[in-house]
Amino acid sequence: MTMTKAPVETDLLRFTTAGSVDDGKSTLIGRLLHDTKSIFEDQLEQIEGASRLLGEEGVNLALLTDGLKAEREQKITIDVAYRYFATPKRKFIIADTPGHVQYTRNMVTGASTADLAVILVDARKGVLTQSKRHAFITSLLGIPHIIVAVNKMDLVDYSEARFEEIRAQFREFSAKLTVKDISFVPISALLGDNVVSWSDRMPWYEGGSFLHKLETVNVGSRRNYIDFRFPVQYVIRPNQDFRGYAGTVASGSVTPGEEILVLPSGHGTRIKSVEGLEGPLEEAVAGDAVTLTTEDELDISRGDMIVRRKNVPTVENRFEAYLCWMNEESLDPDRPYLLLHTTRQVQAFVDRIEYRVNVDTLHRESAETLGLNEIGRVEITTASPVFFDSYRVNVATGNFVLVDPHTNVTVAAGMIRGEVKRLEKLEDPAEEPDLVGRPVTPGVVWQGWNVPRAERERRNGHRASVVWFTGMSGAGKTTIAREVERRLFQRGIGTMLLDGDQVRHGLCGDLGFTPGDRSENIRRVGEVAKLFFEHGNVVLCTFVSPYQRDRLAVRSLLPEGRYLEVHVHAPLDELRKRDPKELYRKEQAGEVSALPGSGAPYEVPDSPDLSLNTAVTSVNDAVEIVLARLERDGIVPSAAG
Repeated sequence: MTMTKAPVETDLLRFTTAGSVDDGKSTLIGRLLHDTKSIFEDQLEQIEGASRLLGEEGVNLALLTDGLKAEREQKITIDVAYRYFATPKRKFIIADTPGHVQYTRNMVTGASTADLAVILVDARKGVLTQSKRHAFITSLLGIPHIIVAVNKMDLVDYSEARFEEIRAQFREFSAKLTVKDISFVPISALLGDNVVSWSDRMPWYEGGSFLHKLETVNVGSRRNYIDFRFPVQYVIRPNQDFRGYAGTVASGSVTPGEEILVLPSGHGTRIKSVEGLEGPLEEAVAGDAVTLTTEDELDISRGDMIVRRKNVPTVENRFEAYLCWMNEESLDPDRPYLLLHTTRQVQAFVDRIEYRVNVDTLHRESAETLGLNEIGRVEITTASPVFFDSYRVNVATGNFVLVDPHTNVTVAAGMIRGEVKRLEKLEDPAEEPDLVGRPVTPGVVWQGWNVPRAERERRNGHRASVVWFTGMSGAGKTTIAREVERRLFQRGIGTMLLDGDQVRHGLCGDLGFTPGDRSENIRRVGEVAKLFFEHGNVVLCTFVSPYQRDRLAVRSLLPEGRYLEVHVHAPLDELRKRDPKELYRKEQAGEVSALPGSGAPYEVPDSPDLSLNTAVTSVNDAVEIVLARLERDGIVPSAAG
């Protein structure tokens, strides 16, 4: 029997347009299609006729994408319009999404499969709230590239100063996002300036045209080709001799003979064959619709997932997620919803709203519910386990939707962050303080910051962050942190160094070295670090901090992306040789209590942001690594200028 390989997708760019109302998204797409000769003559004639009926002076190219009657009458985009075109260099699928706030849910739908997002900004109005909302959603969805098209430049006399002003506005906002590849192009979609070819009306602009950027952007597919995930969609049993499991490979790849595991049962077997439309395949990859057969007959049904034996997703009925609420009726935490994840459908509750995101400032706000178009971080519990990966790692198994079971209306779209890592109390509460919640003196009411951190950051010229150096005694935490601080200080960066020995002279002078005292020490330091953080500083903390739960507690005090965990380590024999404070000698002599990692537990970080092995990395190299990471994360400006 001849086996064939699954077809490989050609170079294809999926992109979405987004922005505020009347920024010209549909006009831009119409101009792009028109000037690349991607529309037929009869289509153009139809649009010319529709333009005359609407009283337009010329041809309204926006009508190429505004296909609904209501859209043409109101001259707005309501639904997502998909268009296909190609140039000699690349093929494209466009999702033209609505700009109106009430249709933000449609923007989420259109952007969910995009490799690149085009955010349009009206040169007259600048960066508006809806533009920010769409940029934030783009970041949440993990879209790796953004092109900011500053449109209607003809209405501001092709002003370079206005373009630079808008670019500065957007850069200030986008510094808080995870998208790093952001480019800007000034255009006039109506007149075609810089859309397909460079316009001599803006000689000051030296970048390529909008189309050039689309054709040359380095787009790697967002599909995960490593982690094999196959949600079973349908069981095929045409006769007693054949039993196959049909579906689409969500991520990774699969070949006959591979060892696999079936979730949730946990039963294992091997792949007998991979069947395509035209017969057996040598391999199926992400995006391929195939039927799998197995060597053993197992009880497998719709909603189950087939994975590799040694590469299994998280199997839990609780997880954290970002939720985009898409319904006019607000989220009700007391009622059940249906959660649709891959091919699995389960009942779910939104247990907790950790915070709501203010899309103008990206600040976190306390909330008891989410309304239409609001975005928040939540905890969800499902009636039975789901099989997921973090959205950042695997889009296919990290996304889900919530459906109202009574109306069958999709009410929310979600991106999974991971399983809930809520800190738990010890069996003996007297042994260690409870770090689940922050203690508050009864009767004390929280007062907001007099000068917000954002204002301080703007004045300082850099962002605030907490860099947490953890590791066993003698690893080099303090040495590295002190040099990092010195280098930052010399560059004009506001810093604060909190060191274990210093805080035990005063702030924590009443604490010993029992497990409970060690945890209380870190709790206090975390609160102090947050205070200096809100003052706009880069706070460097050097503490053994042996317990994972304590470090997680500190991380939870800070916004996403503002906590950098650095694990500084070396082999124990090397640390005992160094012994700069003679603690290991004193431990051996019984003069001090057991040291973490030697005679007492030290919980190595599961996934630190940086891992520095000082047995092979010099202090100077370690400092350079930390500084480079702070620059990469946008915390401090590049030393190169």
